[in-house]
Amino acid sequence: MKFSDLGVPKNINKGLKEMGIVTPTKIQEKSIPLLIHDSIDFIGKAQTGTGKTAAFGVPLLSKINPQKKEVQALILSPTRELGQQIAKQLFKFTKYTDKIFVESVYGGEKIERQISRVLRPTHIIVATPGRLIDLIDRDVVDISKVKTIVMDEADEMLSMGFKKELTAILSKTKGKRNIWLFSATIPASLNDIINTYVRKDATRITIDKEDAVNKDIEHHFVVGEEVNKLDTLTYFLKSQKQERGIIFTRTKVAARTLSKQLKAKNYEVGLLEGEMTQKDRDKVMRGFKNESLQLLVSTDVAARGIDVANLAFVVHYQLPDQTEYYTHRSGRTGRAGNKGLSLVLINRQEVKYLRNLEKELGIHFSQVR
Repeated sequence: MKFSDLGVPKNINKGLKEMGIVTPTKIQEKSIPLLIHDSIDFIGKAQTGTGKTAAFGVPLLSKINPQKKEVQALILSPTRELGQQIAKQLFKFTKYTDKIFVESVYGGEKIERQISRVLRPTHIIVATPGRLIDLIDRDVVDISKVKTIVMDEADEMLSMGFKKELTAILSKTKGKRNIWLFSATIPASLNDIINTYVRKDATRITIDKEDAVNKDIEHHFVVGEEVNKLDTLTYFLKSQKQERGIIFTRTKVAARTLSKQLKAKNYEVGLLEGEMTQKDRDKVMRGFKNESLQLLVSTDVAARGIDVANLAFVVHYQLPDQTEYYTHRSGRTGRAGNKGLSLVLINRQEVKYLRNLEKELGIHFSQVR
């Protein structure tokens, strides 16, 4: 199937082709025709890395009237990185369309700069919830004419503590607007939002386990003693040569310790953890994206919104707290048709946890001895 078969306008399709986006993913195939042609509320459940940006971005752009100089759509994102990335993608999608203005706003940048940008004609605002509330409270952004609100990585926004802001934004736009909600998981806290603000007849699409689990990712595990874990990791990294990847820990203390240990072994490694300043975080992400850093050591919270192409592997140095975190972590590799590897380092007591993951996610872990 091609994008033209889904009803994507020719001028947007031309932009997609130029980016090498030719064959729709499952979530794109199921959501684009519905969202382009109908005025509906929508809930799409699909794993990280399955092409959700185009799944909502393409229909959203096709519904914008470039002649109307008002904010017609909001895209809410958990992190500035993801927000910036969505705005860049939309800009590329519209290369051959009438000019559609997209602005990205987020915390960590001077609000005055963003105010001057959004005061220009803006059709779509991509925002982290907290910064959008700041701009609304200052009467800089008017969302009264918004026709569509997209919530991307909705579960992540709630786990990062944005429920109050999301509730405020959704309350301010009640009326004739549609909500398109995309999420890897639907926890109870997200169901609260759905039950309150999303229409009861919303269309629901779930990319089931067989489709959601990325077949291009191999899941491996190594069982060993805690004292040997660093040696096991360095042995694995040597086998990967110059390949790039992310190593996940559960705690920031473990992330800091591990990044120091790897630096001592002469690895080019960057650290991401929740208490970093935005400036330091941006510096690390620049280094990782321009490939001057080979590895990232990150906690689950700090990794939200990261999207870096061509990662060969992820390593779970510590198991995550929640099942959905495994999905988010492993979804960082094996993207855009590339092969990926997800390696879990565990002790004997944790094998049971892995077996539960297999059942819940419908995947198979191979033991490496």
